[in-house]
Amino acid sequence: MKVILNQDIPNLGEIGDIKEVAAGYARNYLLPKKLVMVYNEKSAAMLQKRQAEILAIKEQKRLASRSLKEKLEADTLVISMPAGSNGKLYGAVTNHTIADELLKKGIEVDRKKIEVPGRSIKSVGNYKVAVKLYEKDEAALRVSIEAQAVASAEEKKAGEGEAKKHRPRRQRTETEPATAEEQAAAFEAAVNRGQLS
Repeated sequence: MKVILNQDIPNLGEIGDIKEVAAGYARNYLLPKKLVMVYNEKSAAMLQKRQAEILAIKEQKRLASRSLKEKLEADTLVISMPAGSNGKLYGAVTNHTIADELLKKGIEVDRKKIEVPGRSIKSVGNYKVAVKLYEKDEAALRVSIEAQAVASAEEKKAGEGEAKKHRPRRQRTETEPATAEEQAAAFEAAVNRGQLS
């Protein structure tokens, strides 16, 4: 079925495009949501009248894309991750991580448009990540992965030992069970007094 897109639809096209789609997809999803119009003489004439408006929308997208490209390429995105002494990360930097870091800087990019080399970064260093923009435009985002300060196992043990030294001993309450020796002594005393047989 031939249709005209009323708005941008991911993986299909953008506003004003004429596309061939499965009849069921059009009838059951696209037409009820008014995402498309069936292509005929009347809808083709409407499209012709809206051509100037559609071109203006596309030009706006191009300008926004150029502006975003400048923002992305202007600075290096620094991400701090826990890593071992050999530079291997304890986790991995993915397109999701990069999208979150960009959002913290006020730049919103769909994570599906971020192409990380090898799908994820697993070691400290500098990388170039491709970000797909409008049409065939693409930004080269510089990403620097730094090792986050992580305490070594010996430092952690030393810290735990110090914490234990300074922790006050907790007093046992009357309702708490006694130690095994105290329970055995109490049982023996009760037997000697004749309370237990």
